[in-house]
Amino acid sequence: MTVFYHRNDLPAHVDLGPVVAIDSETMGLNLQRDRLCVIQLSAGDGDAHVVHFPEPKWDAPNLVRLFTDPKVLKLFHFARFDVAMIQRYLGVRCAPVFCTKIASRLTRTNTESHSLKTLCKEFLGIDLSKLQQCSDWGAAELNADQQAYAASDVLYLHQLKDKLDLLLDREGRRALAEACFAFLPDRAALDLAGWDAEDIFSH
Repeated sequence: MTVFYHRNDLPAHVDLGPVVAIDSETMGLNLQRDRLCVIQLSAGDGDAHVVHFPEPKWDAPNLVRLFTDPKVLKLFHFARFDVAMIQRYLGVRCAPVFCTKIASRLTRTNTESHSLKTLCKEFLGIDLSKLQQCSDWGAAELNADQQAYAASDVLYLHQLKDKLDLLLDREGRRALAEACFAFLPDRAALDLAGWDAEDIFSH
């Protein structure tokens, strides 16, 4: 594995192909309070690109171009949060997307465990370390452990997608999953507009 560390944007020459695994690191999990600090990406080739925003500035035209490219599938685990952060800080609607957490929830109805750590362990036999999850992502420089942790969150998403695609087809829930994925940017917009804790579809 090679981790490529960039500041403020993905270099223009980097081509990550038609399916890009993406994750983000923030100062916390509150969309209104906590700022975006890191976006990590992988082409599924065993390498990762870690884009660090050490200051609250998010002028990243190359990332914007990638996130809005209709020919590139953006692959997330818990896309709802990451897509909302991208909408808020980069000002763009990230689409099309695939979310491994939603795919897991739609197919693995025999369990309530749908974390990335659980999926990696069950499907790939990989035990992810979460020791750096709550570290200071807003630091002026990311240390090697933080970079490795950030990379690990995107390195295996392509493999998980392959496994979950089989389950979606087996359980006959492909169309339902695709409808959910298409709605995710709007779900993120609702979260940002203040409807993050309210179910507007309830009675």
